[in-house]
Amino acid sequence: MRKQQKGFSLIELLIVVAIILIIAAIAIPNLLRARISANEASAVSSMRTMNTAAITYNSTFGAYPLALSDMGPVTPGSIPTSTSADLLEQVLGGTAVPAVKSGYNFTFATPNAALGGTAGTTYSINADPQVNNQTGVRHFYTDESGVIRVNTSTTAQVTDSPLN
Repeated sequence: MRKQQKGFSLIELLIVVAIILIIAAIAIPNLLRARISANEASAVSSMRTMNTAAITYNSTFGAYPLALSDMGPVTPGSIPTSTSADLLEQVLGGTAVPAVKSGYNFTFATPNAALGGTAGTTYSINADPQVNNQTGVRHFYTDESGVIRVNTSTTAQVTDSPLN
């Protein structure tokens, strides 16, 4: 009489491991694409928030901010001022240059007085992936017009196509 075996054979275990590896090979690229898509959506949303904050800042103080930190949070218990207007969260309105959120670097620029520009009359914001093709694929640009523009290969600028 044969003795009954308990457990799984080596072949059965290898088949299960192979199936798990195949599923992982299919799922991981989809997960990475989903993460890139989420980072890009966050960047666009952050740019809309920064546009709204800059317009509010302009309405309150009569000029656009000179830096993202001017729209940043105030010290608890104090009132907003032109150098900390309490319009943006710490991540975007902090002192870090560039501001970093969800895999994107946000760069805020105003006209350079040395080049004939007048500070506070316009602004521009760029959002570029920290690691191209890993944290994001598209580059974004916006300015006081409120239009968000996109470029898929390099830093976006005012001449690029608007985001659809």
